[in-house]
Amino acid sequence: MKRILLLIMWLGSIELAYSQQRPQYTQYIFNNFILNPAISGIENYIDVKAGYRSQWQGLDGAPETSYISIHAPLGKNFLYGTSTSVPQSGGTNPNSRSYVQTYMASEPHHGIGFHAVSDKAGPISRTDVNATYAYHMGLSANVNLSLGVAAGVSKIYLDRSKITLENPIDQAIGTGDYDQLKPDLSAGVWLYGPRYFAGVAAQQLLASPISFSDDAAYDQGKKVPHMFISAGYKVYLGDDFAAMPSAMVKIVSPVPASVDVNMKVAYRDKFWMGASYRKDDAFSAMAGFNVGSFMNLGYSYDFTTSGLNTVSNGSHEIVLGVFLNNRYKVSCPQKSW
Repeated sequence: MKRILLLIMWLGSIELAYSQQRPQYTQYIFNNFILNPAISGIENYIDVKAGYRSQWQGLDGAPETSYISIHAPLGKNFLYGTSTSVPQSGGTNPNSRSYVQTYMASEPHHGIGFHAVSDKAGPISRTDVNATYAYHMGLSANVNLSLGVAAGVSKIYLDRSKITLENPIDQAIGTGDYDQLKPDLSAGVWLYGPRYFAGVAAQQLLASPISFSDDAAYDQGKKVPHMFISAGYKVYLGDDFAAMPSAMVKIVSPVPASVDVNMKVAYRDKFWMGASYRKDDAFSAMAGFNVGSFMNLGYSYDFTTSGLNTVSNGSHEIVLGVFLNNRYKVSCPQKSW
């Protein structure tokens, strides 16, 4: 059964024109920057994240994803001003109502960033490296808008040693390039305030052809655009607790849209717990905590609800965050939550 499922996964990867080509994330709410370049430099410190996801535990050749990301703002007015409404020594609890009352839109500023993502599934592995840029502006006293782009390259590799074929010279695979290097381009927009965010991002805007065959009849694969639409709203449950429902719709034509619904509950700037549902795929449990004003950690576990639940032991994902040059001693993200 596992061999059959692995073959199905591999075929889905080869038919690149008709499948999801970017990794799946459960904790995207913890690092939306990995999906939307408009978040580059949204906070007034250097945000570093490292993540690892092991999907469908127990299934041979199941997807594994790891990444590292870093982004930071540019501009002295934003870096050293009071645009975050946080005093020099820290202070206001980001989850309290008083933070909303003192929230001010960001000073116009630039943001830059970088992320590298490694994704493996069966015999195919992929590495994406992108540099990002965003411009943030205040539309009103407490409403912000940012526009961003990302550009880089994708390296796609087929390990033929992991494939056993009935016909060793199958033209669908052939002896084409094992390694392929393709350009990559993404763009996004992000609207945010003290209690809400909404964003749209499009990845893989360049529909680069991809094929591992020498036969033009099989040369039909290509990178297809992925669109991510997300929104969230903060609800205060007293001065110490805040609930943050959010949702994301992922559109990859022509497959059905993927819908994620999340609920995160945070206590002050200490820790948070949450749950997520991905339509026709999984339920997830999440938790995380902040270590002072330097580091935070998040973990999630997916309970598979699709047909793979007979062979899968679920999916694990962990994300580590580090705040560098955090001069205001912020212990919980404010603009990006």
